[in-house]
Amino acid sequence: MWCGGVVISARNIFPPAPAGLRVGLFGGSFNPVHEGHFHVAQTAKKRLGLDAVWWLVSPGNPLKVNAGQGNYVRRLAGVRQALTGKPGHFVCTAEAALGTRYSIDLFAVVDAIRPALRPVWVMGADNLANFHLWKDWQGMAFAMPIAVIARPQDEVRARFSPMVRRFSFARLPEAAASVLADQQAPAWIYITAPMHDQSSTKLRNNHTD
Repeated sequence: MWCGGVVISARNIFPPAPAGLRVGLFGGSFNPVHEGHFHVAQTAKKRLGLDAVWWLVSPGNPLKVNAGQGNYVRRLAGVRQALTGKPGHFVCTAEAALGTRYSIDLFAVVDAIRPALRPVWVMGADNLANFHLWKDWQGMAFAMPIAVIARPQDEVRARFSPMVRRFSFARLPEAAASVLADQQAPAWIYITAPMHDQSSTKLRNNHTD
């Protein structure tokens, strides 16, 4: 099994990381990967002061119908190609290695290597709107800090989502973005940024296999 070009095992499913590495975990189907994804990842990297962003290509999203999943090998190859020449961004097949489709299972493994990492879960605001549908979403919020990057899709709905209401007490001001990775969870932040309106759904609707 491979992660970012590194052979992995059950005990080491991520690339070697120096102690204290600030890393953003950015999961998704990426079907297909597009500039909107990179916009989210790069915004998080810059605003949160991350050393790296690990792109976790999901084998399959339980909340998406099969038509929106796409072939895993093809999606993975697309992300690898898209990140070529983009320093600080790495492809990671951790979820495939774990044999899971649920992010909370990944969090448990990250927790086991926490001494070497200061992880932050990174997602677009379009995912914030349905975050409460994810498996053990409250457990995820208590597991590591979360950074939400503004996206055009469902922006208003995202701001009034169950996640926002439940964890309003743990929200940090946007000015605190650079210290989010140092916070004890639950801690989350909403980062505004110039919008990028490209989406995987739009690309799939405009192209046929």
